[in-house]
Amino acid sequence: MTRYKTLAHTMAKEIRSGNIPVGARMPSLRHVIAQHGVSQSTASHAYYLLEEWGLVRAQERSGYYVTQGAGIAVDVKRKVRPDFESGKFDISNLVFSVFDAAKHPGIVPLGSAFPSPHLFPLRRLAKSLAQSAKLISPWSTVVDLPPGNEQLRRQIALRYMGIGISQPMEEIVVTNGALEALNLCLMAVTRPGDVVAVEAPGFYAALQAIERLDLRAVEIPVDPVTGLDLDALARALDTHPIKACWFMTNFQNPTGVTLSTEKKKALVELLARNEVPLIEDDVYGELHYQADYPLPARAFDRHGLVMHCSSFSKTLAPGYRIGWAAAGRYTQEVQRLKLMTTLSASIPAQVGIADYLQHGGYDRHLRKVRSALSTQRDLIRIAIRRWLPQAVVRSYPDGGYFIWLEFPDEIDAMALHRLAIAKGISITPGAIFSASRAFRNCIRLNYGHPWSTRIETAIRELGELVPAASRSAASTWSDNASPDIDSN
Repeated sequence: MTRYKTLAHTMAKEIRSGNIPVGARMPSLRHVIAQHGVSQSTASHAYYLLEEWGLVRAQERSGYYVTQGAGIAVDVKRKVRPDFESGKFDISNLVFSVFDAAKHPGIVPLGSAFPSPHLFPLRRLAKSLAQSAKLISPWSTVVDLPPGNEQLRRQIALRYMGIGISQPMEEIVVTNGALEALNLCLMAVTRPGDVVAVEAPGFYAALQAIERLDLRAVEIPVDPVTGLDLDALARALDTHPIKACWFMTNFQNPTGVTLSTEKKKALVELLARNEVPLIEDDVYGELHYQADYPLPARAFDRHGLVMHCSSFSKTLAPGYRIGWAAAGRYTQEVQRLKLMTTLSASIPAQVGIADYLQHGGYDRHLRKVRSALSTQRDLIRIAIRRWLPQAVVRSYPDGGYFIWLEFPDEIDAMALHRLAIAKGISITPGAIFSASRAFRNCIRLNYGHPWSTRIETAIRELGELVPAASRSAASTWSDNASPDIDSN
């Protein structure tokens, strides 16, 4: 066992024994170095390992603190699972750790999950909300219960029709954002202990939902260029009792890859033969840079097995939290679950967005957003080539606002994340996109914010930090390359 792992295990024992209580501040780097006679890099790596185990959480310029779940015993020697081994896992501590660190004001949001709010027509949308609110009937609290406001569902159905999909309005259930739609669909087709196929790398919220519902995950590889591995999925279907699949077929998060039309058809046919429902997360579909919306898998479904989920959070109104599920044969169950859980999405928000879709020029707005994002994609690629020469750009997305980078194997993305946060830069390390915490040398960057000197400088500084995140260079880290978490 390496020295930093030995140190991490020693500190983990102190935490689990209760000698260092939940919420307590951990000793500073300076104190650990003096007490244990180790180098700064050894102490830093020990803390990174404790963070990965979910035992501590960093607070910028303050130090590390013991997490609420630190008293729960975990297997810190757990190995990465093979692709087709299903099992329980704990991803939430890692996700919360990464995103808590990125909430501080002033952080350069390369690790953000959202595009810039400056891209949205918030003033025009507020006008629709104000006008529509005056006309809301007192009976709307009953009439607009799930499946949701009729005018909004009609507008959504018209948008399906616009891309060539005949989507009955009666099968659309309005939800509090796409994430609730996805969770309700998952609840509708699974029971505790069931096996669900997810992407690897894939959307971390899918992993959190599986964790929360006491399900098991089977990871299906995603290639950043060609997308989901259908051969691997077929083998997994043969060897596991898979009850559902949760996939993103357009501008996948985090890789940005889109499945070809042929692969989408093949995916739908494969799942239909096995009578396995597909929960299709398509929140980025409207953010395409080419002329046409790339048809989702829902377009090729003839059996009602594809539950197509999307929202207006990434394209129009993040704070309004309005999404939907076109749930096919599972519509009634999804509608009932919506009533049993959160009852209804905000009625004023539903009515306001319906009015904007009808009168506000949504398609004109989308064209501006797509143009801006396409330009920002090209600018970040130029900056990556200039400042991150060790990184391999594994994707060239035609939509959305994420780009996926792979570094040499010796680069630790979690270490790079911690170093970047100390510099006021957020990135998203690859480990949070995998049930088995793979992709440890990968990161996701968000280019959904207007390009600026500040962002260019942040990427340059990120490049300067990369050598210090190398596992092989751990013993030669300089003080300047290490995060300053000593409060003294």
